Amino acid sequence: MTTRLRHGTMRTMTSVRPPTLLSLPSYLAGHVSRIGNRTLVEELTGHGLRLPHFAVLAGLHDFGPIAQHELADRLGLNRSHLVGYLDHLEQDGYTTRSRDADDRRRLFVKLTPSGTRLADELVATAQAVERGQLDSLNTEELATLTRLLRRVLEDDDAAAARPEANGRRP
Repeated sequence: MTTRLRHGTMRTMTSVRPPTLLSLPSYLAGHVSRIGNRTLVEELTGHGLRLPHFAVLAGLHDFGPIAQHELADRLGLNRSHLVGYLDHLEQDGYTTRSRDADDRRRLFVKLTPSGTRLADELVATAQAVERGQLDSLNTEELATLTRLLRRVLEDDDAAAARPEANGRRP
């Protein structure tokens, strides 16, 4: 099927998807995300985990021991939801929580040795999946895509941090 694009050029459309959706970056990013997550979700399921568990493991892998509330904030997760994810990960032996000696209300969370091994394995899997799913992009295109997506995410983080955001994030 040939269609006229907004700027007047003609292009043969190879997609069965509606052109309106294909013109929406948020649709494209969300769908590409689902494509990239398929294999990772299968791997996680084999460990009895879901994508939010992977986010927690990756966060702890990158940040090291961290206050539980700070981990929730840095991952953009609802704090009460994080508790459930941590309960699961702790029950499976991947994380531990301990009270702050200076403030008993505050909990610190960290990976156990088996959690570190699992995080290493899952991060490597996620990176391999990304390379495979995005192999139609050359190195420069992939770097550009990553930079642009990161900019949108960082702008959203900055907007959420402003006082007028009034708890815009869960």
